[in-house]
Amino acid sequence: MSIKDLVPWKTDRDVEVRRAEDALPAFHRAFDDLFDRFFRGTELTPFRELGHAWGAGMPALNVEESDKEYRVCAEVPGWDEKDIDITLSGDTLTIKGEHKDESEEGEKGAEGYRYQRRYGSFQRSVRLPAEVDRDHVEATCERGVLTVKLPKTPEAQKQTRKIEVKAG
Repeated sequence: MSIKDLVPWKTDRDVEVRRAEDALPAFHRAFDDLFDRFFRGTELTPFRELGHAWGAGMPALNVEESDKEYRVCAEVPGWDEKDIDITLSGDTLTIKGEHKDESEEGEKGAEGYRYQRRYGSFQRSVRLPAEVDRDHVEATCERGVLTVKLPKTPEAQKQTRKIEVKAG
């Protein structure tokens, strides 16, 4: 008797090979579906929708550079300017947001009374490649879009040089 006779080898079956990158999104979808099925038929909101509705996820950022300034735009729908904190430390711009929303329904002691609390926060940082004129940084928040204008220093503007491309 050989060692091969002792081990139950199965050569007639194909082995499914998965890449590690494919496993995580599949697990994430399965986990979200589990919570969605749990909350189906109730008045409670699934966790997947809380993140989108209340800004618990990270806001999308657009960073643009021109000869004279950087412009950073963040999508922050439903956030007030008082809930947003912007700091510039060294060459890093940090945008933080935190808000709390509380609501009530009905009268206290009555049937059907509902009290909800929702909290959300985010923090995004952007590293800027050139010096910024800190005295003239401006931030505005209009219709759910936060725009931060960061003008470059005169020295940083001088360092920009257009290079001509020649045919080889």
